[in-house]
Amino acid sequence: MTKESISNHLLELRTRLLKVISLFGILVIVGIPFASEIYSFVAAPLISLLPDGSSMIATEVASPFMAPIKLVIYIALLFSMPWLFYQSWIFISPGLYKNEKRFTAPLMLSTIILFFSGISFAFFIVCPIIFKFFIGMAPDSIQVMTDINQYLSFIFKLVFAFGIAFEIPIATILIVNSGLASKASLIKARPYLVVLFLVIGMLLTPPDIFSQLFLAIPMWILFEIGIIFSKNK
Repeated sequence: MTKESISNHLLELRTRLLKVISLFGILVIVGIPFASEIYSFVAAPLISLLPDGSSMIATEVASPFMAPIKLVIYIALLFSMPWLFYQSWIFISPGLYKNEKRFTAPLMLSTIILFFSGISFAFFIVCPIIFKFFIGMAPDSIQVMTDINQYLSFIFKLVFAFGIAFEIPIATILIVNSGLASKASLIKARPYLVVLFLVIGMLLTPPDIFSQLFLAIPMWILFEIGIIFSKNK
């Protein structure tokens, strides 16, 4: 590969990254006027479960102003991901054979669908279950009043972890179909992978066993789905 060719690839990569950053910036600018409404929607799973007399609190002076804006940035980042996947596809597609393109295009669509499926699963199913359990386990002498920054950190870390974890079927199919590992070897390594999923759940989720299991168990199930749909090699 010549220096000119490398330079052209780097310029193309820069163009693709700038397009992703531009969309991210536009989403942030558009979302800021609606920051309060977005925050109310995201906070709803916890607020609906708080006991009477409890509410969200702000322990820092700037938190009431900064927390909704920070949430808009988080949301813009999440919704920029499909555009990032698409730009990645455009960047690598010229180097693919025709049959590889036919395989990669559905894979790219599946990647986007699974990513948002993971986010939706975490937000609409996992979060309410976890919040209900934690609030229900609080002693009567403790009044549950969660700091808004801590809540946003908790929920964003959880939903992003689930979004990434739901890509496991795609990763499994790519590993098998590309020849990096055989289907039989992955099946043989299943016990070690289950332990790995538990470790990943521990690292990517808040430090409680329920969040970790809620992530590790779907990862295991998604791995099995990937095994089913991958080719025998």
